[in-house]
Amino acid sequence: MTNLKHYDVIVAPVITEKSTMASEQNQVVFRVAPDATKPEIKAAVEQLFSVKVKAVNTLVRKGKTKRFRGIKGKQSDMKKAVVTLEEGQSIDVTTGL
Repeated sequence: MTNLKHYDVIVAPVITEKSTMASEQNQVVFRVAPDATKPEIKAAVEQLFSVKVKAVNTLVRKGKTKRFRGIKGKQSDMKKAVVTLEEGQSIDVTTGL
């Protein structure tokens, strides 16, 4: 049985040109909870997608200040995880869970 906390750890897949290029090197990029740790991310990906994870790298993109119709606003900080999968493993992020 999957732990429901795993659904809170992984927020969404990141689908960009860069993440699509990374998928050729057996890497998948996810947006994760700000307080998620590398072991939690590894456990969540392995449980939810039934794959073996080789490594997890994380980064925090600080929120930018943007203007919308002259009003200043701030985007929220975002934590991303680059998950490297073992050889022969793959995740199709376009299908969803």
